Amino acid sequence: MPRDLRMSRMLHVLIHMDRHVGRATSDQIARMLSTNAVVVRRMMAGLRERGLVTSEKGHGGGWELARSLADFTLLDVYEAVGQPPLFNIGSEAEPAECLVEKAVDARMDATLLEAEKRLLAEFASIRVEDVAQDFERRYAELPGAPAEMTGPECGG
Repeated sequence: MPRDLRMSRMLHVLIHMDRHVGRATSDQIARMLSTNAVVVRRMMAGLRERGLVTSEKGHGGGWELARSLADFTLLDVYEAVGQPPLFNIGSEAEPAECLVEKAVDARMDATLLEAEKRLLAEFASIRVEDVAQDFERRYAELPGAPAEMTGPECGG
């Protein structure tokens, strides 16, 4: 099963919007993510429904942050992108006939449920601003980095 990148991609976009571009069109975001604008609009719609971004159509339109990055958490973004599966492991979808498999499935399911609760609690404690500040710290540590950031530092 391939990794679901929606959450990390949207965090990337949100931080760029806050730190570099302000308003961005779906086409600009699509170029940043190496995808197409239809995919971007679908992902951004979830963020808009949660009140994280706003959109304006037409000339001069685009996507903008609706709130400060300090006002929402990784959990907010996770929920906005559709709560993708957190783990690629788990029990079979079909009910087990074998008692060994039933025991394995029960323990795996309980353990994964507990791990998911802990991870979501951690997501709820991390503001997107915290991630943006981590970016800024990493940027400042780059040898020869200009004091002022003038644009997307990762090419996106």
